[in-house]
Amino acid sequence: MNAAIKGPPPHDVRQELHALAERLSDDATWEDVEDYIRFRAAVAEGKAAVGRGEIASEDEVRRVFAK
Repeated sequence: MNAAIKGPPPHDVRQELHALAERLSDDATWEDVEDYIRFRAAVAEGKAAVGRGEIASEDEVRRVFAK
C-alpha cells in the first residue's frame, strides 16, 4: 500500500472514507487514493472468492508460475 496513507482501515465504507481523509499525508495525490481504493477492492474480492471456495491449490499455483 502507498506510504501516503497510514494506519489500518476501518470496516464501514463511510467510516473508512472519513478515516482515510484523516490518514492522508500532506503530499498525497488523487492517484494515491485511487490506488488505495483498488487495493481495498482487490482484497474484498479475494476474500469473497475464498468464501466461495474459489482458491487454487499450491500445485496449481506452481504450474501457472512455472510457465
